[in-house]
Amino acid sequence: MKSQEEQLKKDAQQLEKLGYNQELLRGLSGFSNFAVAFSVVSILTGISQLYGYGLQHGGPSQMFWGWILVGFFTLLVSLSMAELASAYPTAGALYHWSSFLGGRTLGWFTACFNAIGMFAILAGIDYGLAKFLTPLLHLPNTSWVVNSLYAALLFSHAFLNYRGIKLVAWLNDFSAIYHVAVVLILIVALAIKGFHQPLSFLNQFNSTDGFSMPYSFMMGLLLAQWTLTGYDASAQVTEETIDPGRKAPWGIFFAVILSFFSGLFMLMAVTLSIPDLAEFTQKGDTAFLDIFRYNLGNGFGSLVVGLVAGAMWLCGLAGMTSASRMVYAFARDKGLPLSHLLAKVDETYKTPAPAIFALAILALILAFSVSIYSAVVSIATVALYISYGLPIAGRLWARFTHKHEKIGPWNLGRASTFISLLAVLWIGFITVVFMLPPNEQAGQVMGVCVIFLVILWVFYVRNKYVGPQYHEN
Repeated sequence: MKSQEEQLKKDAQQLEKLGYNQELLRGLSGFSNFAVAFSVVSILTGISQLYGYGLQHGGPSQMFWGWILVGFFTLLVSLSMAELASAYPTAGALYHWSSFLGGRTLGWFTACFNAIGMFAILAGIDYGLAKFLTPLLHLPNTSWVVNSLYAALLFSHAFLNYRGIKLVAWLNDFSAIYHVAVVLILIVALAIKGFHQPLSFLNQFNSTDGFSMPYSFMMGLLLAQWTLTGYDASAQVTEETIDPGRKAPWGIFFAVILSFFSGLFMLMAVTLSIPDLAEFTQKGDTAFLDIFRYNLGNGFGSLVVGLVAGAMWLCGLAGMTSASRMVYAFARDKGLPLSHLLAKVDETYKTPAPAIFALAILALILAFSVSIYSAVVSIATVALYISYGLPIAGRLWARFTHKHEKIGPWNLGRASTFISLLAVLWIGFITVVFMLPPNEQAGQVMGVCVIFLVILWVFYVRNKYVGPQYHEN
C-alpha cells in the first residue's frame, strides 16, 4: 500500500501532466470529497425552497414521479461526469475536460456557463435561505430584511472559505452526516404523527398555473432538477483531494445516489402529511414550513424546520467552495477579466481569496437583478447543466472523430457512449423546458448572456485565450 506521501507525489505529477503546479493544499479524503458534493446538492435545500412551486406545477405526482424521472436521467449525467473526473482531475474540471476533448473554444464557453451557473446557484441557495428564515424567525417580510439576511449569509460563507480548506472540509464532513440525520428526523417525526393521505395520493396531479397537464408537469420538474444539481463539486476540488482519479468519481456517484433516495423518501413523507391539498398549494413559498407546523405544532414544527435552515447554510458554504475553485482555475488560464487578480492564492491560508469574494459580490448583484426567484433557480440549473453537457458532448465528438482521449481508472466501459448520449439529450430537453413561461425571465437572461459571450469571444477572447494544455506521456 502506498504511503500518503507517495500518493501526494503521484497526484502532483499527474497534475503537472495536465499543465499545472500543485498550489492548493491537497488534504481532502474520499469522504470529504463526497461530502462537498452531497452538501452542495443538499436535498433539504432544494426541496424546501421549491416545494410550494412543485405543488403548483404537478402536486403530489410531481413529488413522486417527477423526482424519479429527473433522478434517473441525472444519474446518467453524473456517471458520464464521473468518468471525465477520473481521467482529468483538475480544479477547472468541466471546462478542462471540454478543452482537452473539443478544443479551447468549447472549453471557454463551458467555463463561462459554469461560472454563470455557479454564482447563480450561490444566489439561489442563499437568497432562498434568506426568504426561508424570514417567516421562521418572525421577521418583517420586507425586501430590506431579506436582502440584509442574504448579504450576511453570502459573506459568512465567503469568510469561512477564505480561512482555509481544512476548516471547510471539517464543516462539509459534518454537513454530510447532518443532512442524513435531519432527513431521518423529518421522516420519523411525520411518520409518528401519522400521515393524512394514502400512498395512492402520490399519483394525484395538481396544478394552479393554468397550463395543460403535460406542460405544467414539465415546468414542475425544476424542483427535482434544481435539487439534484451541484455534484460537480467533487470534480472542482480534485486538486485538493488525495488520489482524485479514484475518489472524485465515487464522490460524484454516491452524492447523487444518496441524494436521490433520501430525497424521494422525504418528499413522500412530507407530501403524505398534507391534510388539504388545495389549502397548502395556496401557501406557495411557505408550504413546506406550514406542513410541519400543522403536523408537529408551531413550536416543534418550527424547530424541525430550523434544522433544515442549518442544512441550507451548510449547502451554501460547500457551494462557495466549489464555485471559487472553478473561478480560480479559469483565471489561472487567463480566461476572465482581471485574471491576474482572481488567480491569486492567499499565502497564509492557501485559498483563492479574490475568487471567493468576487463570487460573493456577483451573487449579490444577480439576486437583486432578477425579480422572480424561480427564474434565478432556472438560470442556475440551465447554465450548470449546459456546462455539464458540453464536455460530455466533447467526449462523444472525440470518439466519433477518433481523437485521443484518456480513460481514467474509473470508467463505464462499453456502456459509456450510450449513457453519454442519453445524458446529452436530457440536458438539451431541460435547457429548453426551464426557459419557457413562467420562467421566461431566465430565458431572457440566458439569451443576453449567450449573445454577450459570442461577441466577447469573436472580438476579444479568441485572439488572447490559450486555454489549458494537456501533456500526455
